[in-house]
Amino acid sequence: MHHLYHCVSARSFRALWMLEELGLAYELHMLPFPPRALQRSYLEINPLGTVPLLVHGSSRLTESAAICEYLAALHPQARLGVDVSEPDFAAYLNWLHMSDATLTFPQTLVLRYAHFEPPERRHADVAQDYARWFLARLRSVEAALQQPQACADPGHLCAGRFTAADIAVGYALMLADFLGLAAQWGPGTQGYWKQLQVRPAFRRALQAEQAAARRQGVDSRPSPLLRPFG
Repeated sequence: MHHLYHCVSARSFRALWMLEELGLAYELHMLPFPPRALQRSYLEINPLGTVPLLVHGSSRLTESAAICEYLAALHPQARLGVDVSEPDFAAYLNWLHMSDATLTFPQTLVLRYAHFEPPERRHADVAQDYARWFLARLRSVEAALQQPQACADPGHLCAGRFTAADIAVGYALMLADFLGLAAQWGPGTQGYWKQLQVRPAFRRALQAEQAAARRQGVDSRPSPLLRPFG
């Protein structure tokens, strides 16, 4: 059994989506955001106080992209990973790491300095700068989607198929959509995001977090500072 500690709409959604794509059994533990402040008992389980935390046997992972890579490697038959023998192995790893370090990180600063800090500590100029930084880095996604590919399924980032890299980058787009940045994406990225949203596992992950949050008495809405996903 996989145990996933998760907050609604947080980057732990990557892990939840991955579990649904693989059809694995899991228990979803919902936490209020931020858990390190609103559920102090969680620090006994994860001293970082962050989500995700995936517990699988003796394995404990707290990085969302690493969880995607881990689960893909454990279930190679699903072909959500890219093997070292495949030409796109390097691209696959690069997208996984870029998804959080380059695409999600600046958005957390937009959230912090536009919304989460007390009014006297908010900085609109900092939030705008990091939003522009994110959009500049997002050009790499647009460029990859526009490249001619000699495969039957060109609508994914690498290997000619849906992989964990699409889940990892897809969450960065999900967060940016929450922040109202989607109108500034290129047409390839906008189409790609629409394509990801109709995947059955993506929809199941959304439904699972909502149902678990209601069942466990956690606010099932995304942060009121973010516009609802729809």
